[in-house]
Amino acid sequence: MQTYVFDPAAQPSVRISGSDELLPVRHILCVGRNYADHAREMGSDPTREPPFFFAKPGHAAVAADGVVPYPTQTDRLEFEVELVVALKRGGSNIRSVDALDHVFGYAVGVDLTRRDLQQQAKDSRRPWDVAKGFDASAPMSEIVPASRVDVAVPGGGRIWLAVNGHTAQEGDLADMIWPVADVIAAASRAWELAPGDLIFTGTPAGVGPLVPGDVVTGGVDGVAEFAFTVGPRPGARLGPRPRAQFSGG
Repeated sequence: MQTYVFDPAAQPSVRISGSDELLPVRHILCVGRNYADHAREMGSDPTREPPFFFAKPGHAAVAADGVVPYPTQTDRLEFEVELVVALKRGGSNIRSVDALDHVFGYAVGVDLTRRDLQQQAKDSRRPWDVAKGFDASAPMSEIVPASRVDVAVPGGGRIWLAVNGHTAQEGDLADMIWPVADVIAAASRAWELAPGDLIFTGTPAGVGPLVPGDVVTGGVDGVAEFAFTVGPRPGARLGPRPRAQFSGG
């Protein structure tokens, strides 16, 4: 009988709204620049770019409540609010027309980014992993089963994020360059998808910085809302914080 050389890590999971059950998380795939206004604020041309993906480890998913830790190695932590899709079954080369049949439910997440490290990676033509895939970099609401979300989702619905009560991001799911079904189909051509995969579907304009002590709220109408506080810098205590300056939205 074969055994592990040490106990395997705990299975990453996300809470399901209205249930005591948990959804086991496998991969977290994220779509870059999927709203035209955000693509422009990041210096890209949204009319020419097909969907592209980056990944976060499954354990990056944490509850978007209580305190979310401020990561190490950055002076520029930034938020990006997104609709999150949770899959109940996977496959390869999924057709767009069939893609929504693979969805278990939806949540609202924040793609936290060490923006200074991302810029360094871009300047050096290096991967983004350290900027995007750190611990607790994907706080998210509970997953709401697809049968319980507003009938407009995922084709439309207000998406928003506020910091300390001031709205920073506000858009509509209808503004996605690549809608959810097309995103799932595109991802399935690059990977064999599986139950428990999460897909962050992109963010509207208005991304900006967070500092310790900031209270972050947000949501997608017809899906869920969240609220969390940014924790202190590693080794530091919470203290007076400067007013956040947002880059758009």
